[in-house]
Amino acid sequence: MLQYLLPILAVLIGAILVIFTRTKTYFNFKLLLAFSGAFLLALTLFELLPEVYHHLNAKASGLYIMLGILIQIILEFFSKGAEHGHVHHHNHENNFPWALFISLCIHSFLEGFPIHEHNDMVYGVLVHKIPIATVITSFLINSKCSKIQMGLFLSIFALMTPLGTYISNHMNIATAYITAINAVVIGIFLHISTTILFESGEGHKFNLTKLVAIVLGIAAAFMF
Repeated sequence: MLQYLLPILAVLIGAILVIFTRTKTYFNFKLLLAFSGAFLLALTLFELLPEVYHHLNAKASGLYIMLGILIQIILEFFSKGAEHGHVHHHNHENNFPWALFISLCIHSFLEGFPIHEHNDMVYGVLVHKIPIATVITSFLINSKCSKIQMGLFLSIFALMTPLGTYISNHMNIATAYITAINAVVIGIFLHISTTILFESGEGHKFNLTKLVAIVLGIAAAFMF
């Protein structure tokens, strides 16, 4: 049950952090983002990558991983990098952000596939979604979207990962196809996490606090 509830809880926590505090400390947000990037990257390497290479040959695994990286690059063309903490609001934009909504839902849906019973990847998704949800909520509050639109956006976005998990767990999909999808998700995670690590510092520079956050993220993933 946790594999369905935790991704929803992550979006709820991210939204609450913005709605009730009404402030987002840039420094703390960047540290959370760095921790989440390191945690997601390490958990991907510790959990997903060995499993994929166990079921697929090396060349096929690499091909699907590269496909995932390409898919994420395409999605970010429409989401403007919301998956790794970048959403730029323009005051003249009054329409519902359909491109952002659809790209984030596709991303969220795909990242639900590797989550299985007793699979620690749900914690990687949890940590990844909290800072992303804060970014999206801040964007929606500062935009011209109504409260109903904002609620629908966040609700559907929160449900897409559990939907992907449910399909991967309950539909009769061949193991080879599930493994291929997981390899695609690895590419998505690799692109997002490495982008976070290299962009979450001012001027792309590492500092001691950020380094500590990254080390803690890796250590936490290793402990799972």
